[in-house]
Amino acid sequence: MDESHKIIKPWILEKTEPGPDLILFHTRYDWVRNPRNAHGVRAVVLESPDWVNVVALTPEKALLIVRQYRFGIQKETVEIPAGLIEPGETPAHAAARELAEETGYTSTQWQSLGWVEANPAFLNNRCHFWLAKDVVKTQATDFDEGEELALEVLTWKEVQIEITSGRMRNTYSLLGLSRVFDSRFENLSY
Repeated sequence: MDESHKIIKPWILEKTEPGPDLILFHTRYDWVRNPRNAHGVRAVVLESPDWVNVVALTPEKALLIVRQYRFGIQKETVEIPAGLIEPGETPAHAAARELAEETGYTSTQWQSLGWVEANPAFLNNRCHFWLAKDVVKTQATDFDEGEELALEVLTWKEVQIEITSGRMRNTYSLLGLSRVFDSRFENLSY
């Protein structure tokens, strides 16, 4: 067999125990054994609900973008609407709920753009992507207690400027947009 297609054997799970509750995540410690050399490792796993990210297009093909303060980097970010999937909620319902809560916009035209593993090195969840077409303002925003967002309606050219200027750097926002638009740019400075 070609080395580039080598099958990796699963690691042997010897025991699992809960770690501290971190509000957004539950910590789990897995003691696993490497099948290649029998070396034992205590792996830290952050258990998290799945997430949704929404690429929302108006009838004029403008995009809904939100600006919000992010504690991890201690500054404002530029993102597409997104959030956690609540217990018992489907990704489709969560996408519609998050879009309405964060922007006040709704849609009757939804398309799944698939999902990715958020970061399988230590997270156990998925990030789902949705396209909402012909979104319209139908209600007031309804932010969570820990949220404050500013909504902007931008053309694709304006979003490209946000990206190339370095103001939009959120991984999942960029990935969601790349599933809808050709994200290649001419004359990049980096």
